[in-house]
Amino acid sequence: MYGLEAKPIHLRMGIMEKSRDKALELALEALERIATHEKECGERWTEAMIELRELKLATRSHAQRWEKLAWMVIGTVTTTVIAAWVALIFN
Repeated sequence: MYGLEAKPIHLRMGIMEKSRDKALELALEALERIATHEKECGERWTEAMIELRELKLATRSHAQRWEKLAWMVIGTVTTTVIAAWVALIFN
């Protein structure tokens, strides 16, 4: 009637088991992909942390150099200003 066909219960159960097996297979594949993704992300995170640590050390080293240079410039300018001031006063 109306092109509908009633299938016996044992045929419907077979289809349900196949779809259940397919769902289980897809779920296992998803779990494998998630595990692979987490492993890759963990490796990238470790690499990023190492890079940040090295960058921190390099930045600290450069900051110390620039601080020394800044004090040298401040000392030179101060000495020059004092020398010019003394020269103006005693001439």
